[in-house]
Amino acid sequence: MSDNKARSWQPEIRVRCLASGPARPLLQCVVLLFLIASWCVPAVAQCDAYVAQNASNSVWVINTMTDALVSVIPVQFSPFGVAITPNGKFAYVTNTGAVCDLCPVNQPSSVSVIDTTTYSVVATIPVGQYPAGVAITPNGAFVYVANFNSNSVSVINTATNTVSATVPVGTGPWSIAITPNGAFAYVTNYTSASVSVISTTTNAVVASVAVGSPAWSVAITPNGALAYVTTPGSNNVSVINTATNTVVAMVTVGCGPTSVAIAPNGAFAYVTNSCDSTVSVINMATNAVVATVAVGSQPQNIAITPDGAFAYTSNVLANNLSVIDTATNTVVDTVQVAGTQPLGIAIRLRPDAIRPTCR
Repeated sequence: MSDNKARSWQPEIRVRCLASGPARPLLQCVVLLFLIASWCVPAVAQCDAYVAQNASNSVWVINTMTDALVSVIPVQFSPFGVAITPNGKFAYVTNTGAVCDLCPVNQPSSVSVIDTTTYSVVATIPVGQYPAGVAITPNGAFVYVANFNSNSVSVINTATNTVSATVPVGTGPWSIAITPNGAFAYVTNYTSASVSVISTTTNAVVASVAVGSPAWSVAITPNGALAYVTTPGSNNVSVINTATNTVVAMVTVGCGPTSVAIAPNGAFAYVTNSCDSTVSVINMATNAVVATVAVGSQPQNIAITPDGAFAYTSNVLANNLSVIDTATNTVVDTVQVAGTQPLGIAIRLRPDAIRPTCR
């Protein structure tokens, strides 16, 4: 854990204030004490990490400051992906409905809507079969859900929590990312080894980009210029120019890359490699791997804190989370309170946070 979790009161500072005498205004001491007190109470939750627990049909909420479990929220069968609205008020969770991978009969597929204030499900929305990836438009008006077994994307209107459109895409859609201007949704198609580009204005596919190998996850740079797509079968990340919708670079990473997340400043991309249990750190100026970080067994997903200071990986076989300090690219914490088969993860800054940092 970071060392700011257990700061204690420093008596010598109090003595200095009391001993300063009339020459130093009392107000100075009061202000100093207030600042120190503010710094010394970081045990209050700063951020919540929402983690989909695939095997226990629940979402666990974890305090990123203390690693403590805040809430266990029951959802429907086999939750997979998590996305939080830009205003932080709701989390949308995909429930694949898969009781087991080879079961002939599964449960209904759905999306659970969680109120982040009460940690309770306030709506359940039927969608296509085996919903996996989920993303929300920057204005919070629509949620896009990739339905792996339906070869479609469900578009949910957040005002009514109903499906307002269904968009056919490639075969086996898995992950979704939306451009920062909200104009396009990029959908990875695992089986057809491609990326479908949806216009969010018309909810129609306007381009399809071949990536040469089954496509898993996608993330878009903060300036919207590039999309990074993981291809586990080739151990590569394909870089797509969003202006031309062509692949402009390929970056070799670790074994079996799954999830990718990009730092808020756009400087680095973080890629989980499931079969060698590492995270590759890509310098986005050069598209070169600059660090490889060992994490827990079989990392599946990754999320970066809003301040960009830490990256969290969900390690499905280890049943824990690894916390990477992005300044040093080292694991500084392992969150053992992570449930069973943690998959999707999303992090939000709490409205009552005393600082704009998560740890």
